[in-house]
This record gives sequence, C-alpha cells and structure tokens, in this order.
Amino acid sequence: MVGFPLLLVPLAVYNIIAFLMPGVSFTDPLIRLTLLSGEQWQITLSDMLLAVGVLMLLFEVIKGARPGAKYLTDHLLSLIVFGAAAAEFVLWPKFGNSTYCLLTLLALVDFISGIALRTRRRAVVAAPAPVSKSQPEAPRHAPAVEPAPPRPEPAPIVTPAPAAPIPPATSVAESVLLDQSAPKPTVNSPDLQPGSQPSSDTPQR
Repeated sequence: MVGFPLLLVPLAVYNIIAFLMPGVSFTDPLIRLTLLSGEQWQITLSDMLLAVGVLMLLFEVIKGARPGAKYLTDHLLSLIVFGAAAAEFVLWPKFGNSTYCLLTLLALVDFISGIALRTRRRAVVAAPAPVSKSQPEAPRHAPAVEPAPPRPEPAPIVTPAPAAPIPPATSVAESVLLDQSAPKPTVNSPDLQPGSQPSSDTPQR
C-alpha cells in the first residue's frame, strides 16, 4: 500500500490560503497567550503551519522506521512534493517568504530521511545477527541420514600349517652309516652249553 506524503498537508493549506484567500495575512497574530512570566505570546498563521509541518515530519519518520513501511513509490512522492514546493518558492512571489522556505526544507528532510532509513534497514537485514557469547547457541538439528546397508563380513583367511622341514641328504646318510656300524647283539642257541663252541658239522636229527 502506497503511503500518503504527510508534508503535503501544510503545503496544501498554504497554497489554498495564498490562492483562494488573498486577504489573509500569514504574519497577523491569531492567538495571544500569556505565559507564567507575564510575557504575551502571539501565534501567527505561519507559526501554526510550521508547527503542523514539524509534526507531519515526525510522523513520516516514524512510518519510515518501521520494517517494510516505505516503498520506492513513497520516496518518489516525497521527492515530487519537495520539487513542487521548491519550484513555487523560486517562481511565485506569493511563496517567497521564510515560512514557505522552512516548509520546503521540511519536505527535503522527509525525502532524505526516508532514503537513509531504507538504506539502514537493508544493511541491518543483510548483516548476520551477532551471537552472544554468554548465551549458548541453540542446538542445530542434524539432517536425517539413512542408515547404510550392512556389509557382508569377509571370510576368515586360513593360513596353511608350515610343512615339516625336510632333513638334508647328509644327515640321512650319516644316520644310515651309524646304523650299519653299530654292533649287533648275539643270540645264544638253547642247544649250546655254556663254554662249548658251536660246530659247523653238527649232525642233523
């Protein structure tokens, strides 16, 4: 929704009085107030227009400070209001006075403050929010990860038993020679008497 430029209100009132009511003076006092000091305060029409302009500028700044309050069209309308007021102040003799000059400056302040607030709001949104060290950071939920399929267990590796060492050929030959050189035990015959020698010519029975 496009916002209405509030500074247009005092400028429009000034234009209505200048064009439609030429006999009305902006410097004649409208209200007289007696202060506590005893001084009499005279309020003119120009003072009232300036006071209304200041209040409208305050409302414009409050509107622009809200997030997402002012769009580009609002800034364009504020620029148009300021341009029209500046043109009237320079070109028309009825507007060449201090009152209208101050109203034109208020319109300029409205336009510049809107641009500044918009730039500041963009910078705040773009910058990351600082994390306080005193407060612990909120835990972040890890994304759900699907469990991996179970892997087949590898078959146990059977290591063959070490083969019996083969004895060398020299040790085999030595064992054979030792068996041959060993003395053989003598077996006594039951027919022989002790002390008698066996005879090769023993007759067979």
